[in-house]
Amino acid sequence: MSEIQFDALLPYTLLAASSMVIILLIAFRLSHTVIQVVGFLLLCLVIAALLKVRSSLPIAILPLFQIDGFALLFTGLIIFCVSIIGLLSYIYFEEREENPKEYYILLFLATLGAAILTISRHFISLFIGVELLSVSLYALIGYLRTRNNAVEAGMKYLVLAALSSAFLLFGMALIYMDAGTMEFAAIAQKISGHPATSPLVIMGAGIMIVAIGFKLALVPFHLWAADVYQGAPTPVTLFIATVSKIGVFAVLVRFALAIDLQHYPQASTVFSILAIASMIVGNVLALRQQNIKRLLAYSSIAHFGYLLVAFLTGGGAGVEAAFFYLLAYSITLLSAFGVVTLLSTRQRDAEDLTTYRGLFRKDPLMAAVLTVALFSLAGIPLTAGFPAKFFVLTAGVRLHLWPPVITLVLTSVIGLYYYLRVISVLFEGSPHLEIKERTLHPFFYTATYATLAALLLLLCLLGVFPGSIVEGIRAYLLI
Repeated sequence: MSEIQFDALLPYTLLAASSMVIILLIAFRLSHTVIQVVGFLLLCLVIAALLKVRSSLPIAILPLFQIDGFALLFTGLIIFCVSIIGLLSYIYFEEREENPKEYYILLFLATLGAAILTISRHFISLFIGVELLSVSLYALIGYLRTRNNAVEAGMKYLVLAALSSAFLLFGMALIYMDAGTMEFAAIAQKISGHPATSPLVIMGAGIMIVAIGFKLALVPFHLWAADVYQGAPTPVTLFIATVSKIGVFAVLVRFALAIDLQHYPQASTVFSILAIASMIVGNVLALRQQNIKRLLAYSSIAHFGYLLVAFLTGGGAGVEAAFFYLLAYSITLLSAFGVVTLLSTRQRDAEDLTTYRGLFRKDPLMAAVLTVALFSLAGIPLTAGFPAKFFVLTAGVRLHLWPPVITLVLTSVIGLYYYLRVISVLFEGSPHLEIKERTLHPFFYTATYATLAALLLLLCLLGVFPGSIVEGIRAYLLI
């Protein structure tokens, strides 16, 4: 490996080293506060490393990795999300009696797995990233083993994730049997010369779609999502909803670009069906939910159906629309789950809708953050969700993807109902929120409130001034 290649890997090397640093801090019996602060500083170092390597890209580290502007965008979004999740995790776990220190080891390892997926250009690195992410999530989901049905949720994810990994491996094996290579670009070159693609490649790709569909919770591979979202600790639920899916979606996009997926009508048809089914089923199942974590789980199924519309268009415009949508979606969920985390008590999470009745009178800032987040998920103008959906619709219309586009519009109307239902609860009746005992130093609550206020501002800025963000995305994708 050359010095330039080693430097390009610096952000990912730092992520790998971060988990070892946390292990050493635990071995020296340092406090949760010290571990939290050091973890945040390590993430800042990773961001600085991402900025440092930008000028030397793109760099291929054959045969496994491709570090370019695409990877930097997705990795940067992952680190941003993990930074906020880490801050929310401190309050969430410090208020409970369980020892939270080992949680940060698992969090950094899962983050490393997601980051590896963003630079993967080979089936081996893809599988390593998926497994590192999944194995860490098994433990994270069941971390609070005595509450929230965490063990049940962890076991459900363990069994289904292991099954999806088997599908992923078998699909890779079938493609390797025909192509004789596991590198994305080489596979594309091998199959591009065949007018009729080999049955082995078709079977392998189909089986891999099952595994990817599970990781992204697409219909009909979505049955784990609501139970896992509800049973996992709220920061872990947020990690699954954002970081985990960002990593998997990034490697899916890179593979699709490598093989030029739009030239294969069968694949486009399959993804169109998955998108339509996810949009319909996700929105319909969310209609009657009284648990906000389950509601957001079904909502996320629908939103990744929307995201597939941009994915189907391919090319630069499709990737720009998809990344902007992921950015808006991630900030929105960070805001919504941040409110859930702050309102959760030592005994239970704030997940029942009745908990939020009259929240505006009790805590106007939290009510405002949750309201704007739900408006953004619904795609209301002046929030980030509106330009995000507009860019996805524009990309779909440009390629005449009429069935997914029409479904997106119609199901977005359905989504308005359950988002507005939650918002109406925030402003009706007298407050039902129980008084939460504040056991930590006021600084930590102030910092978390300030972070949520900043996320609220970001949602509005993305909704009003999306153009500069899109230009920045385009500049990175050209690297």
